[in-house]
Amino acid sequence: MTFQLHPRLQQDSLAIGQFRLSELRLINDSQYPWFILVPRKHNISEVYQLSEKDQQLLQQESSLFAKTLVELFTADKLNIAAIGNIVPQLHIHHIVRYKTDIAWPAPVWGKFDAVPYNTQQLEERVKLIKSALMTNFINNNN
Repeated sequence: MTFQLHPRLQQDSLAIGQFRLSELRLINDSQYPWFILVPRKHNISEVYQLSEKDQQLLQQESSLFAKTLVELFTADKLNIAAIGNIVPQLHIHHIVRYKTDIAWPAPVWGKFDAVPYNTQQLEERVKLIKSALMTNFINNNN
């Protein structure tokens, strides 16, 4: 079987790009810089179901992305989690948190209704993250 993104993830997020293993998506909620990594593997709900090689690759992708987010957004905290209570497909949340954000210090899930990005905000966010990832990717490979 081929990889198919869960309909809820498709509905709630926008594709930004791809790492070697994972699809990078932006959660459509402008209240937080909130992204997910979704390994492009069929019928996987837990990290341990990935091959050892893919587990390592996912960890590397997540770490590189986390470093990029903290540097780019000067986060007070970065929340990284694989919850999956509603969407069983394995996906790793990366949420930039600030002591001033509306949900601080509570988790963001179910706290407030999402505020979708407008077109300009979306374009700026995607351009910013792609540029930062390109810089970090180049710097990590030198």
